[in-house]
Amino acid sequence: MTKLIFDKTLALILILLFSPIYLIVSILIFIKMGKPILFRQQRPGINEKIFGIYKFRTMTNEKDDKGELLPDEERLVGIGKFIRSTSLDELPQLFNVLKGNMSFVGPRPLLIEYLPLYNEKQKKRHTVKPGITGWAQVNGRNAISWKQKFDYDVWYVERQSYWLDMKILWMTFLKVIKRSDISSDTTVTMEKFEGSPE
Repeated sequence: MTKLIFDKTLALILILLFSPIYLIVSILIFIKMGKPILFRQQRPGINEKIFGIYKFRTMTNEKDDKGELLPDEERLVGIGKFIRSTSLDELPQLFNVLKGNMSFVGPRPLLIEYLPLYNEKQKKRHTVKPGITGWAQVNGRNAISWKQKFDYDVWYVERQSYWLDMKILWMTFLKVIKRSDISSDTTVTMEKFEGSPE
């Protein structure tokens, strides 16, 4: 079975299996934070092709006196914090996998603004489809540095195989159960990438 067939088949099965969870999470977000329920953002995929990634919204739209959004840590509260800590916010990405612009395993799709900042080695992360989870996610996720994260991404690209994907999926399951490495040491998500000296 090819990776594409595996991805689409498993995505369809999980979407059907998790449909009650989609409904419950959507209702909770609507009650606690209102609309929109989903967060959609443009991200670069394979060969830097841009696509829209889906997530459940976890932050409020609260703004300061100047009309600017409050810092992430002030907007990530209550139900949003729970959804983020349990990785439920990632469930809508199963539709990205079903559409074919993501895989279950691969380097995480990051912000478009980071594209000009990658060095030649780091650019290799875009030679495969981005994933819901990846080698960097099971080896530290947001608790490791950007350099470590990109090194893990490139390591995966150069060694990808069916068995490595199965190992990563199993390790991801364990990470989700333990709710580990959700945040960096200094922020509720991850500090912005500002480029590498190499």
